[in-house]
Formats: sequence, C-alpha cells, structure tokens
Amino acid sequence: MGNPILQFGTSRFLQAHADLFISEALDAGRALGRVTVVQTTSNPESRARIQAVRARKAYEVRIQGLRRESVIDATAQCRAIDEALSAHDDWPVIMERFARDAKVVISNTGDSGYACFADDTADLLNDGARVPRGYAAKLAVLLHARFRAGAEPLTLLPCELISSNGDTLRGIVADIARAWGCDPAFSRYVEHGCIWVNSLVDRIVSEPIRPVGAYAEPYALWAIERRAGMVLPCEHEAIVVTEDLPRYERLKLLLLNLGHTWLAERWQVDGRDARENVLHAMRDPALRASLESLWQDEVLPVFDALGEGADARAYLQDVRERFENPFLDHRLADIHRSHEQKKQRRFRPVIDMARELGLQIGQPRLSRALEPYA
Repeated sequence: MGNPILQFGTSRFLQAHADLFISEALDAGRALGRVTVVQTTSNPESRARIQAVRARKAYEVRIQGLRRESVIDATAQCRAIDEALSAHDDWPVIMERFARDAKVVISNTGDSGYACFADDTADLLNDGARVPRGYAAKLAVLLHARFRAGAEPLTLLPCELISSNGDTLRGIVADIARAWGCDPAFSRYVEHGCIWVNSLVDRIVSEPIRPVGAYAEPYALWAIERRAGMVLPCEHEAIVVTEDLPRYERLKLLLLNLGHTWLAERWQVDGRDARENVLHAMRDPALRASLESLWQDEVLPVFDALGEGADARAYLQDVRERFENPFLDHRLADIHRSHEQKKQRRFRPVIDMARELGLQIGQPRLSRALEPYA
C-alpha cells in the first residue's frame, strides 16, 4: 500500500509548512500517513531536492525568530516524505499512485500554477506517456484515471495564495473536462464527488537549506475551510478548521500583507537605502510610527466595525513579532516587486470596506497612496 498523501510541489515553503506539520503529527500518532511528493517543474534546484529526499528521507527545518517575546533558534528534522517522484520522469507511477493510493492531494505550484496551455489537449486522457504541461490539466488527467479505476473521490487541499483556491481550482479542472468532451459522469465526479477545500497558509519561509530544507519563522498557520466529508493530512496545533475562512484571509491581507506593502511604499517614496529590510524599518522610530498609526487609524476601525477587533489586535501582536524577527533579512526592495498590483489588492479593500461601513477616516493615507489609480 502506498502513501495516502500526494503532494505536488517541492518548494521550501511546503517543506517547512505542511510537510513539517505532518512529520510532527506522525511522531504524535496524529497523521494520516506519509507523503509522496511530485516535482512538477524541470528546474535544476527542484531536481536536486528530489534527489536529496530520495537519498536521505529526512531534512532539516531551522526555526528562527521571536515567539511570545522569547528568541527561538531550533532545528527540526522533517521525516514526512517517504517517496519523491518527478512528473517528467515518473508520470505512469504518479498516475498509479493517484488512482490507487491517494486520499489527500496537497499542492503549492506557484503564481502560475493554475495557468492553462493550448498544448494540453483531450488526447492526454488516452496517452499515458505524455505529461500535461499545466497543473490543472495534470489533475484532470489524474482524476480521469482515478474515475476509470473506480476509486472513491478524494480531498484536494491547494495551498496556492489565491482566494477560494479550492473552488477556483475545481472550476478550472471542470472547465478542462468540459472542453475535452469528457463523459458528464466524470464532470459530476470532479465537481460534486471530489472534495475541493479552500485554505489559507501563513508562514514566512525565508531561505532554503540546499539541497533540501529551509529556514522558517516560528509563527505558522494553516486555516482550512470546513467541508463535509473532507479528509485532513494530520492534526496539528498550527492547523485551524474554520467555518469562516474569509476572517483569516482579512487578517493576513489587511494587517501583515498591508503592513509589508506600506513599508515598501515608504521605502520607495522616501528614497531609502536599497539594503533596508523589515527589521530596520521597525527599528526606525519615524517609520515604525507611520505604520503603527496607519494600523490604528485606518485598518483597525474596519475590524472593529466588523466585530473582529479583538482578533485583529491579537493577530497584530504576532505581526509585530514577525516584523521584528532578528534572523530574517526580508528586504523592502524584494517586497516592493509588483508594488502597484499589491497596493490595489491590499489597500483598496480597506478603503472600500470603510466606505461600505460608513466610517469616517481623517486624512486617509491609503487613499492618497492610490491616487494615481483613483
């Protein structure tokens, strides 16, 4: 019998997040089982990670930062991954694992993971040797193989940073099935049989340990939206099953992500040092005061009006510790990438919600930061 957890993606994030949770849960007898990981890209670093996992079956995760005002610098051994495969080299084996053994599918395939490609066509369903290019097309082929094998539906837990990631991925795979002219029974299996779960991941994984392993902060969260019949990979203190996933998404987007983007905005407008990082910014009294007053005057009133003020202030305490991590060199220049799009995604919701809630915000800095796009 193979592993019940099939994971697409070998990123350092998953190594220090889902895989580490599963490893720790295995030690406590609270995990579904071990992981088969699939390398979905052909870049040399991913290939080196796969080879290292095959050779060692374990890797280090270095946890560094502040937690409840204590400095943490510890090393964990992750032993969750039992098998490592390459989509390009091991596709028939992956199809067998998916159709026969998998109960839960985890993925983190990057910003372009849900892209569709013209060369992913219906003939893939009958060509077991050709590997689909896109992740959604891979899922369509694998789910079709599982459907034909008569295997029970399974739980899919995407971790990509896309709102409603489970629902979004289900819609893309269902569209592919229709475009390929699949049997309506298979489309029903995709849309209503399998359990697609929305989730939010939250952990800063700052650097890789080569060839496999990672440095990560102590804070970790995997918020999972409750779905009837879903199977989880493990039980862990960092996993929260919730009826209200948007609450967790708001906290992360409008406090942590917005805070990062505000510091990047000040870094650009003020022409600050190219090497400045988040810790430097938090130790600059003027810049720290700017961020704190922004949270206090423009963001927290929105959470208060939503009845979520206590949760927001508790989460903000964690954000402050995370921003003050003495081990993390999180450069504002790196955060500034795709800055204008990030401002729209992180500033605009606060402005719109304040307006909808009838809040009067004096001298609103977020609106001024968006003035060229107003």
